[in-house]
Amino acid sequence: MTRPFSILGVQQIAIGGLSKQALGRLWTGLLGLPKVGEFTSAAENVDEDILRVGIGAHAVELDLMQPLDPAGKPRVHEPALNHIGLWVDDLQQAVAWLTAQGVRFTPGGIRKGAAGHDVCFIHPKAGDGSKHSGQGVLIELVQAPAQLAAAYAAAQQAVARETSDDA
Repeated sequence: MTRPFSILGVQQIAIGGLSKQALGRLWTGLLGLPKVGEFTSAAENVDEDILRVGIGAHAVELDLMQPLDPAGKPRVHEPALNHIGLWVDDLQQAVAWLTAQGVRFTPGGIRKGAAGHDVCFIHPKAGDGSKHSGQGVLIELVQAPAQLAAAYAAAQQAVARETSDDA
């Protein structure tokens, strides 16, 4: 079985709480992660600060999320580790192939995410006739930008050269 896409790395980690200010005191104030953006969506019941861990093509986004309505859905603060995002080199092919394998996705299909990249979510629970899910974890697949895919390919070539030099 040939997979028509590759996972290139972690794109983001999303942490939820009732107060993004309280979350920010640790992540920005004490740990020093820079805030690089904000995102608010009534449809997704979220008000979030976007932080960055690392630099360059392999930096990871850390989203601090609070619900606009704590009683509303989705409940972005429960569980506190809301979801992880993975860079994928071809989101369209990944979704088509994974769907054919029986993976359940959340409603909404591929759409623009908070950081402006195309995204799609693997549902945390099986159901609706699907046989595969995130097994309790919401997983966001994120279309990698061209510079990340190029950096990944260059790193793969470097590892391959090192491996052949060691042989």
